[in-house]
Amino acid sequence: MHFKNKKVIITGASAGIGKEIATSFVKHGADIAIFATNQDRLNKTLKELEDVKVDSNQKIITKKVDVSKYLEVESSIKEVLDQFGHIDILINNAGITKDNLLMKMTEADFDRVIDINLKSIYNTCKAIIRPMMKNKKGKILNISSIVALIGNPGQTNYAASKAGMIGFTKSLAKEVGSRNICVNAIAPGFIETKMTKDLPENVKDQMLKNIPLKRFGSAKDVANLAMFLASDDADYITGQTIVIDGGMV
Repeated sequence: MHFKNKKVIITGASAGIGKEIATSFVKHGADIAIFATNQDRLNKTLKELEDVKVDSNQKIITKKVDVSKYLEVESSIKEVLDQFGHIDILINNAGITKDNLLMKMTEADFDRVIDINLKSIYNTCKAIIRPMMKNKKGKILNISSIVALIGNPGQTNYAASKAGMIGFTKSLAKEVGSRNICVNAIAPGFIETKMTKDLPENVKDQMLKNIPLKRFGSAKDVANLAMFLASDDADYITGQTIVIDGGMV
């Protein structure tokens, strides 16, 4: 998989899965722009990515962006386009959790999860789709979750947002397929990140019992799949949701 001179935008890329995906693209020669909300983490990530560049001419752009706000996303993507000229790959990875039983969940917590996890992909895709169509080629990957497929107590907001991503993915794939743009979703299972480390141990133990491979996944596992789907080797795959969960579902 060769990504030299490819231009990539990754949201939520200052930690976890997003950071691992960004690292993989840089190691394969891509120019990348990473969006996140924490400036300190963005600065740290930029330094780490600069250290793994394979070409001194590679460009790495960081932007502090709230992906739930369309005008903020639109202006940030325009600035990236001005520097890169075009965008080949968009990876929507930004996501949060605000777990609670529905009877205790506040409207604010429901809305915030929907805005960050689901409305954000409307924002990014709407801002980038016209330039991508003019280029007559592109890849869009939306990082969903197996929770979208099986549900999970205490995560009605998260499950709804991630399930919405899958419907969005299938619909957009049909809209832009004629312009040689592939749109797919990835549904990770239990992946070891900072977000999942906060789960209670009894929940983790129960999940492990339900995984045939008897181990949790890594961010690198997800990054490997993202790299494949973003590559030319996956040019005939679109509108799909690829589950990566060790057989859990």
